[in-house]
Amino acid sequence: MPDTSAPSSQTPVRVAVDVGGTFTDIVLEAGARRWSAKLLTTPDAPEHAVLQGIEELLTKAAFAWPQVDLLILGTTLATNALIERKGARTALLTTAGFRDLLEIGLEDRFAQYDIFLNKPQPLVPRHWRYGITERVDAYGQVLTALDEAQVIALATTLTEAGIESVAVCFLHSYAHPQHERRVRELLNQHAPALWVSLSSDVSAEIREYPRLSTVSANAYVQPQVSGYLRRLAQAASARGLRQEPFLMTSGGAIATIQTGIDEPVRLVESGPAGGAILARHIAEQIGAPRALSFDMGGTTAKICYIDDYEPQISRSFEFGRVHRHLKGSGLPIRIPVIEMVEIGAGGGSIARTNHLGVIQVGPDSAGSSPGPAAYGAGGRLPTVTDAHAVIGTIAPDRFAVGKVALQPDLARAAIAGQLALDAGLAPTEAAHAIIDIVTENMANAARVHASELGKAAEDHTLIAFGGAAPLHAAQLARKLGIARVVVPASAGVGSAVGFLWAPIAYQAVRSFHQRLATIDHRAVQEVLDHLTANVDAVVRRAAPGAALTHKRVVYMRYAGQGHEIPIDLPHGTFDAAAAHTLAAHFAQRYAEIYGRSLPHVAPETVTWSVAVQAGDRRANEQDSVDAVKGDTAVPAGTRQVFDFHLNRWLGVPYYERDALETGQRVTGPALIVEDETTTFVPQDFDVWRTRLGSLVLNDLTHPLAQRAKRDDTPILEPTITESDRQSAPIEDITR
Repeated sequence: MPDTSAPSSQTPVRVAVDVGGTFTDIVLEAGARRWSAKLLTTPDAPEHAVLQGIEELLTKAAFAWPQVDLLILGTTLATNALIERKGARTALLTTAGFRDLLEIGLEDRFAQYDIFLNKPQPLVPRHWRYGITERVDAYGQVLTALDEAQVIALATTLTEAGIESVAVCFLHSYAHPQHERRVRELLNQHAPALWVSLSSDVSAEIREYPRLSTVSANAYVQPQVSGYLRRLAQAASARGLRQEPFLMTSGGAIATIQTGIDEPVRLVESGPAGGAILARHIAEQIGAPRALSFDMGGTTAKICYIDDYEPQISRSFEFGRVHRHLKGSGLPIRIPVIEMVEIGAGGGSIARTNHLGVIQVGPDSAGSSPGPAAYGAGGRLPTVTDAHAVIGTIAPDRFAVGKVALQPDLARAAIAGQLALDAGLAPTEAAHAIIDIVTENMANAARVHASELGKAAEDHTLIAFGGAAPLHAAQLARKLGIARVVVPASAGVGSAVGFLWAPIAYQAVRSFHQRLATIDHRAVQEVLDHLTANVDAVVRRAAPGAALTHKRVVYMRYAGQGHEIPIDLPHGTFDAAAAHTLAAHFAQRYAEIYGRSLPHVAPETVTWSVAVQAGDRRANEQDSVDAVKGDTAVPAGTRQVFDFHLNRWLGVPYYERDALETGQRVTGPALIVEDETTTFVPQDFDVWRTRLGSLVLNDLTHPLAQRAKRDDTPILEPTITESDRQSAPIEDITR
């Protein structure tokens, strides 16, 4: 257990909170000491669980609210509102003649030959979309003035219809935002209760459909998310918090609470982003440049590939995919986001049989209320947590730091009912099937995501965290052909821990189309200065006086092309010399990607971006994953676990994680238990604890482990060679 003695009052006290769909995870750090809590999320008022958990940790650590130096929040509130369609009554105002673009989309089919194709429904129904008389061209020149009288009349219509939030997206507003801003002024005057989101603020980029979709999503979640943030900030201030909380963004950076209120769409993937930051930090500590982040909680599982110690950042992502593994089957959001795949596979994922009697798991979840049947809170449907309770891999009295006393009898009854009957299985067999199916779902998602990114999963180290991930990590690694799994300290609240390692940063973009040969240097410099002032203002509010590091990027293409590539922009004033350097860098990068450049085609700039970061939060401690003692740890006891392959119950030893000494070796089958999660070590795996507290699991049947044993050398970074592929059993490579 963590040390609960009170640290010195001079020690900085930092708190991180991750509000998930099922659990709210809270971490308090003071110097080298860490306390954590896990509570069931209170979905109707998320701040209740947050405040309760923080107060529990402050009491345990002998601190008070005024001593908290930093409070960082991440939430899936926006994500859940979008996926479950539980946002505000939202209207859309767009240029007359373009209101149906929200349904037309990109005029493509994500499954070309599916005659029963179902496309995702827009967030704003057609009868709440309104065309406004105005028109601007792509260069920002006004062709038709804004009809202000129409907007004023519409304010009454929106109020009478019970509209709560309004998205405004005019054609080419990235080049001329004045019409959108005037609409906001008029609505604020004549319908002050309305929330108003402008596309020129939220996503000032070309391509109308992604911009429409993004600002619609922002407006859809703004009343709910902003209300929660304001209530929480006020309650924390009333308790003595000295400064406003900060927020984790989807891009893996920390921003101000005002940013979350104005642009809540930037928080859509904030919780998973914290997990990716944690995985990057652990990868730096253990020297694993290629890592696969695996975060599995109560509602979803998130998978992110990390190369050269950096998670890939994307400019957009999709939510609410109709077909979870098909690109284009969801609604796009155009914001900076850590590239990851998220599927409905968590501890609360519901299992049922289809019309063929085959068990399926997810994507829907029992959530925190009523939750899995084992919670004893009224849930009747079998879930992944119920399956683990039935086969004995989780201890009923240790689940969720003892906040939820699991009832295995209720879990067994839920699985033994219609599910096992329809599948023709015994309850223990059905429970094992649920676990294997949900693990295969996650493995398939990792394979698909790897193919989309041009990566190979088996070349990576699996870093597992979240309340449910350590239970599935070894089996997932074996299915993916991965040799090594790392379970960090405080894995059960891993995303919240990642918040504490995230940089204070912000990014702004704006489309400004220019041919490079005739580029307006002064106009470009004005755009860059405006973007820089914008991002600096946001970061300065969170980190006054800190040294700032800027990164400027321009997205370029050859004339006539439909997609751009990012090119780093030289520092300093953008003049003729900078434009010449930019042209050379673009030609070089284009040739690196596509094998040749096109010197006879004019290059052009499309979108400009400025990102700023305060300080540097690289891992400053190194850990070793190869130093192993010769002695073996002593178990704290045994637990009965059902082994499907042997078709019988086994007495499996379990070990208290905090009692393991550095380097002590444990061979599977075994359970490593702690308050927030349990790590399952299957047969043919071993595990030990590193100096910094991580658990390292190795698959002893993997070709790398076999070679290390033969050569009496440590297991090196997981990289499958061609000789491994030729000499290893087929099942070791294709699992």
